[in-house]
Amino acid sequence: MIEERDRLNATLTEMSNEIIRLQSLLKKTREDCRNRGGDLVVINDDDEQNFLSAIINKETWIGLNDIETEGSWKWVDDTPLTQLLTKYWSKKQPDNGGGDPLWGEEDCAQSLTYKVWNDVKCSDSMQWIYEKDPV
Repeated sequence: MIEERDRLNATLTEMSNEIIRLQSLLKKTREDCRNRGGDLVVINDDDEQNFLSAIINKETWIGLNDIETEGSWKWVDDTPLTQLLTKYWSKKQPDNGGGDPLWGEEDCAQSLTYKVWNDVKCSDSMQWIYEKDPV
């Protein structure tokens, strides 16, 4: 019983450290966006998704993640992902790496060039798209 408790405590500590690390990575990307006067893009509707799909030409970070609670996707402005927009997930996504250690935890979202989203590790390196209020 004591060994099991210690193992569970170690796992909890490891998971807490991973959450802190992922939040730090997301914060760095967001800080770059904010330094430019914006934030990672929040996709509000089909028109915005269509616009983004027309201008991106490679995998791109969007402002969507489930870092705080696995499977509970929300935007960087803390609004939850609406049911209307879940249709943009690629087939069998999000899958949090499908349980394969090769992929690890996949808590951040990317938009792919063919108008679908995928969940990936927040530590992956790729371009991002940010938005800011019009002046």
